[in-house]
Amino acid sequence: MKVTTYEFEEHGDDRGILIALEEYKNVPFNIRRCYYMYNTQPGVRRGFHAHKSLEQILVCVSGSCKILLDDGQSKETVLLDRPNKGLYIAHNIWREMFDFSDNAVLMVLASKLYDESDYIRSYDEFLQYVQTQRTEEN
Repeated sequence: MKVTTYEFEEHGDDRGILIALEEYKNVPFNIRRCYYMYNTQPGVRRGFHAHKSLEQILVCVSGSCKILLDDGQSKETVLLDRPNKGLYIAHNIWREMFDFSDNAVLMVLASKLYDESDYIRSYDEFLQYVQTQRTEEN
């Protein structure tokens, strides 16, 4: 599994720092949806799904959290702990977000509008789906 992170360019002076996120410039897709989660209670894990075609960039704009990525063959955990670090998640990747700090705000940029039919919410179904995709590619 290839994990891709982005270091977003910071523009700042004595007033503070600004980061611009632009589709096809420092975000590799057309941004169709943006949402964020905050006030996640201690011990809570979120996500537990994959997408059939959706791509995402995750940025912890405040605080920190960890993201477990799973492509059905390998797993990797990524720490998001700076507002200039983004994690790209392609389609067909299971994700779980956990270990949120008290002040964590996790922003998600998505390549498509919300579509429930794009979600795979069962881990067993995810494993079957990615195996089928690999078989069709070969």
